[in-house]
Amino acid sequence: MSESTKSAKQEASSLKPIQEKDRIMSWGSNTMLWLGGCISIGTLSMGSAQLDKGLNLLQLFLAVLIGSTILVVGICLNDQFSYKTGAPYAVQLKSAFGTKGNIVPVMIRGLPAIVWYGFQTWLGGSAINNIAKALFGYDNIWLFFLLFQLIQIILSIRGFQGAKWVGNIGGVVIVLAMFYLLYVCVTQQGDVIAENLLHKEGTWGMPFIAAIIAFFGNSTTVMLNAGDYSREVKSGYSAVKRGASYFIAMVPSTVMLGMIGAMACTATGIANPINAFYAMVDNKIILVVTLSFIIFAQLSTNLASNVIPPAYAFMDAFKMKHKTAVILVGILAVCTCPWILTNDSSAAGLDLFVKIYTAFFGPIFAVLITDYFILHRRKADHLDDLYDENGDHSGVNWAAIIAIIVGAIIGLINVDISFFTATIPTGLVFYFCMKYMKSCERFRKGTILDK
Repeated sequence: MSESTKSAKQEASSLKPIQEKDRIMSWGSNTMLWLGGCISIGTLSMGSAQLDKGLNLLQLFLAVLIGSTILVVGICLNDQFSYKTGAPYAVQLKSAFGTKGNIVPVMIRGLPAIVWYGFQTWLGGSAINNIAKALFGYDNIWLFFLLFQLIQIILSIRGFQGAKWVGNIGGVVIVLAMFYLLYVCVTQQGDVIAENLLHKEGTWGMPFIAAIIAFFGNSTTVMLNAGDYSREVKSGYSAVKRGASYFIAMVPSTVMLGMIGAMACTATGIANPINAFYAMVDNKIILVVTLSFIIFAQLSTNLASNVIPPAYAFMDAFKMKHKTAVILVGILAVCTCPWILTNDSSAAGLDLFVKIYTAFFGPIFAVLITDYFILHRRKADHLDDLYDENGDHSGVNWAAIIAIIVGAIIGLINVDISFFTATIPTGLVFYFCMKYMKSCERFRKGTILDK
């Protein structure tokens, strides 16, 4: 088979269910992929952003632990459809939203991923630029930003093969570097951290709850499209085994990064983690190692969490080829002006941005869980229908659209606790809307769709 024929065949089947024999991710590879995907400078920035809430180190630790654990539970619930069927998130959505209605949650999911993609890429380019300044005295952040973006696009074109390669190699580097960053904070700035963060009185009120939501919301993007990853995992792993993979990869690393971000900001007064560590580390070799960690972190995070989901979305919604979709995502990421988002003054704004989109993600999650576990009772015998534009799931399921609108409105009333307030009401609205439509004889094979 020629390369062009093989490529065309891959493009045609990229959104089709992946058969068990074609899945490439082992338990270990999956763990490394999620480890690389959840470790990001954005998590460090979220740690520094919590200082304005008045939390002490213990409260910050517990907030990150609780938030990231809730996230793992959500991933374990939402990865089951795609692990069973091999279909991606964009197709999973059609079960609840319809073959046309799925475009709404797909785009809601894709926008934050593109923003984070640009944010992470600028920080990665900044890290390369700082290495060049330290070693060669050369300063050109725009050149390194564009170069880093080009490297990511090339790797992204390879799909999960590229993500798996970066995850397996980068995961080892990232783990070692995390412990080193913690060591730098404790040994060099331990007194300042103890006085201003460890022995601080803190608060267990709403700021503590808001911090939980912030760290949960920091990665809710991957909770929604968990199926894009589980569909690549080899068969034979139970939900408990996959859950262990997610927990080991995500919770300890997220806790450590959140605390490191808060410590670095406390010690230096600088919210941007790259600038904070640049100010803390005066040894060129150590500085290069630290910045190399940042580069690996951005590369692995973007490939695993911020490129694949919107690329799949564009492929499904606009019938694009994978290569075209990846390039478009890269261009849009540049258009988000990440050089503004990474300013020290933008840390609080980034925190607010995370909580606002969580108000939309909670309702989408509630609709998916209600559809799969309650309406379809964990069965996927309607899978073929989801690929049929004229089938029983064609059009728009207005019950799902109404439910996420109601849920988002409830969540936006108080974005600090949006997931807790919006998720259950959304599920109830969706369920009773579906039951009402069934009574009106507009219910067909498990869902209602208005053509």
